[in-house]
Amino acid sequence: MEFAGITVNETHLLLQQYWWIIVSVLGALFVFMMWVQGGQTLLHVADTETEEKMILNSIGRKWELTFTTLVLFGGALYAAFPLFYSVSFGGAYWVWMLILMSFVVQAVAFEYMNKEGNLYGKGFYKFLLYFNGIIGAVLIGAAVGTFFTGSNFSFDESSRQMVWGTAQNGLNLRGLEAAIPGLNGQPLEFTFFNLSFGIMLLLLTRVVAGLYFINDIDSENLKQKFQKSVIMNTLVMLPFLLFVLYVLVTAPVATYNAHTGVVSLVAGKHLHDLISFGALPLILLLAGLLLFLFGVFKGGMQGSRSGIWFTGLGTILVALVVFLVAGLFDNAFYPSYANLQSSLTIQNSSGSLYTLKTMAWVSISVPFVLAYIVHAWYQMNKKGQITEKEVLEDSHAY
Repeated sequence: MEFAGITVNETHLLLQQYWWIIVSVLGALFVFMMWVQGGQTLLHVADTETEEKMILNSIGRKWELTFTTLVLFGGALYAAFPLFYSVSFGGAYWVWMLILMSFVVQAVAFEYMNKEGNLYGKGFYKFLLYFNGIIGAVLIGAAVGTFFTGSNFSFDESSRQMVWGTAQNGLNLRGLEAAIPGLNGQPLEFTFFNLSFGIMLLLLTRVVAGLYFINDIDSENLKQKFQKSVIMNTLVMLPFLLFVLYVLVTAPVATYNAHTGVVSLVAGKHLHDLISFGALPLILLLAGLLLFLFGVFKGGMQGSRSGIWFTGLGTILVALVVFLVAGLFDNAFYPSYANLQSSLTIQNSSGSLYTLKTMAWVSISVPFVLAYIVHAWYQMNKKGQITEKEVLEDSHAY
């Protein structure tokens, strides 16, 4: 069957690619918005309770937007590629449950942290914010790392189901092997890459958070502290970033034949992907890295309030390229190191043609949701920088 010269199979593939691009855009925006989690790990920078409240209120204005972006990203991934969702959440549910729990306790902490007579005391709720900021970020990074290293699952011919790896030595911490060496047969180098990805993401969120606070908080003391924090976290992050990029362009990639579905390992495949389409992915990657470093220089070295926008855009571009190459260019975006032929691709894990066509119409609403986020951001920032007077006199302050 053809429509406008395009066969049904070609239409399905175009929609699969379209939805992976949508997922990648939302994932990149979520990575940027995770500066909220990074900001929560910088509460110790404050010298006084008033300064701490200024940081909390800067985060408090935006944390719900981060959650909105997470829901959009997860929802699009679930709707477009349900097999990935069922395999990953069904098998690696402990890592995902910890991630989701970290976001639940974040909401609880913001609601009750500074309320009088709270049952557990302020310190407990600060711990919850650090838990979300550190554990949540590292586990999300490790989970994204499995888009490249893969997980221990395989297709069982007898039951016609995907089966997660069996326990070893009585342990089966489903999904946590992504960040804990020696579990479920995951090669040590895979765990090292996943952990490096997670630590890199944590440090990235702290860099972006520091630049955002420089832009949003009116305090010379905090500004100087955040400048130092931005520089320090950038220097610590760079080795992890370079290592992750090196592995991505040199390691074998699970690549499938679009016609037969056979998966094989191809060395240096991602490097080839980066120079596809006139080297557009490589240009976006390099532009993102340069914008990121320029923003760090503007904000961290010069104390400019504009640093966040350069670094923020750079973060989005780099994250976008990473997500795109994970699933496009005939790459398996969720490889199986237990059985390479069980690896998930955008073709074998997506919804039906009817589902993707229907969702394509629904995707028209995505720009409106993003416009809402931009509008809400503008409204919350319209008053200008957060001041000591505001957090001390505003009854609605966190």
